[in-house]
Amino acid sequence: MKVKTILVSQPAPKTETSPYFDLSDKQKVKIDFRSFIHVEGISVKEIRAQKIDLSKFSAIILTSRNAVDHFFRTAEEMRFKVPDSMKYFCQSEAVAYYLQKYVVYRKRKIYVGNRTFPELTKLIKKHKSEQFLLPSSDKLKPLIPDELNKLGIAWTRADLYRTVVSDLSDLENVFYDILVFFSPSGIESLLKNFPDFKQNDTRIAAFGPSTVKAVTDAGLKCDIVAPSRETPSMTMALEKYIKLANKK
Repeated sequence: MKVKTILVSQPAPKTETSPYFDLSDKQKVKIDFRSFIHVEGISVKEIRAQKIDLSKFSAIILTSRNAVDHFFRTAEEMRFKVPDSMKYFCQSEAVAYYLQKYVVYRKRKIYVGNRTFPELTKLIKKHKSEQFLLPSSDKLKPLIPDELNKLGIAWTRADLYRTVVSDLSDLENVFYDILVFFSPSGIESLLKNFPDFKQNDTRIAAFGPSTVKAVTDAGLKCDIVAPSRETPSMTMALEKYIKLANKK
């Protein structure tokens, strides 16, 4: 079966230099984008029920831009003025750069990891005396608390936002040759929106082992898997598959 249409279960890229646009042009395929899940802030009332007092913390661990947004939203709604002395531990340069939306970067103590959480813990380990807050979603990878517990530091998790299934009812009679997923939540959304979903000739692409597992646990077939040694990105995996499929 040739590939002509692809649906990526994420928001459309904000930059024109996205590899998805290059893939579309080079392989002459139509690529659409649609968030299968979205994030909603948890109310201050629910956060207070977690016994979270922002004034007790001297350092914040930020793993994503959502964590940044919802930490500062919560601080504003709680009427808590974040002190200039607050230390920020950011998992990646992208998260650290995004932090500039809320703070004057050069005037703050900001520590930046090298993309993975275990890399960030090397920096956290050097500041063991701090009281750490981890702004989190309701779905947290077990790796993160496991790594923090190994450090023997004082840290607290605060669920500030949750992942919610998006309404996809307008896609009920729309069919794509490939559906692309990046998290188990995307598969959960697919099945909640379309409980009678039949894969038929639709190919499924999945990024990461947990997403692949969610696909197979749902009784579906995973045709395209990334990352791999040959195809470290999803666009590379898609291109390799499309070249083979469309050659036939």
